Amino acid sequence: MRASRWVIAAGLAALVAAIAVGTALGGGKAPAAQKAGYKAALISDVVGFNDSGFNKLQLQGLKKAVKKIHGTAIPLVSHSQSDYQPNYTTAVHDGAKLIVGAGYLLGDTMKAFATQYPKIKFAITDDPVSAVGGLENEQGITYATEQGGCLVGVLAAKMAKSMGHKIIGVAGGQEIPPVDSYIAGYKYCAAKAVKGTKTLVQYSNDFADVSKCSAIAQNEIGQGAQVIFQVAGPCGDGALKEAAALNKWGIGVDANEYKVSKRILTSALKQTGVGVYKTVVAAATGHFHGGKDFKFSLKNGGVGVATGKGGMSPKVKPAWIKTMNQFKKKILNGTLKIPTKCKGGKC
Repeated sequence: MRASRWVIAAGLAALVAAIAVGTALGGGKAPAAQKAGYKAALISDVVGFNDSGFNKLQLQGLKKAVKKIHGTAIPLVSHSQSDYQPNYTTAVHDGAKLIVGAGYLLGDTMKAFATQYPKIKFAITDDPVSAVGGLENEQGITYATEQGGCLVGVLAAKMAKSMGHKIIGVAGGQEIPPVDSYIAGYKYCAAKAVKGTKTLVQYSNDFADVSKCSAIAQNEIGQGAQVIFQVAGPCGDGALKEAAALNKWGIGVDANEYKVSKRILTSALKQTGVGVYKTVVAAATGHFHGGKDFKFSLKNGGVGVATGKGGMSPKVKPAWIKTMNQFKKKILNGTLKIPTKCKGGKC
């Protein structure tokens, strides 16, 4: 089953009921196909489309897709979770044939609307629907972020060892699967690359407030961490800047964050724009993966590591990159299985 948020049946029933009331007041059935072309909507999570990559890349993917299919984009910004339902309602009433939720936390709302409007297609980033018997009009867009987390964990462990302390840290946003999978891979492979490496993990419970992640970085560095991996969106940029200020290293997330501070080792990449692009094009051309997931990994370029000038620090030694690539090869050939969650503190 999904996390507890999916188990609260009463809450979901109430949301469906609220949608039904809106329909009775004038929404009616899902709008018919528009002659102007295929309409696809994208609803952001609470940090909006001006973040460092996660939402921003998805918007880029949406725009690229509608350009290809000669359709119309309907981007809708959520400033808080209370905006999710109104934004989905707007997308429905504006004639969207596909509505994409930009992240895991929109899952409850998507499920309610997918139930209420079976003729409209729904998709969601970072939330698998196949594991819970997804409806025929909903699709997950998932990423093997534990693989990217693994590779940057190798580099973090090597750098920390070179600095005299086998301690690295993580500034996480919320304790949810898309965040935890990054952390699990990071922690697991760091310990394999350099035996004895300790990973400190703290959560800000916030994806926007940079001061909270800055405080996490300061705390973990105070405990000996030499490298901080941020998995908290815009909040995490505070951790990267704090690490640089304290003469330590930071690792970015989702997009190439090399320019966020002066001491970025590299970034774990998640091509959320590619996921949205392929989903929109597939849906518009009759190839929607109803009840299934579009899965992105190292194998199909959905996740990875920022490399080269302007992506990876020149302080990263060639020998470390060689080791990282050895881990990558093992992941690709199936001889190294990366956990998606650390249980009881163990990965």
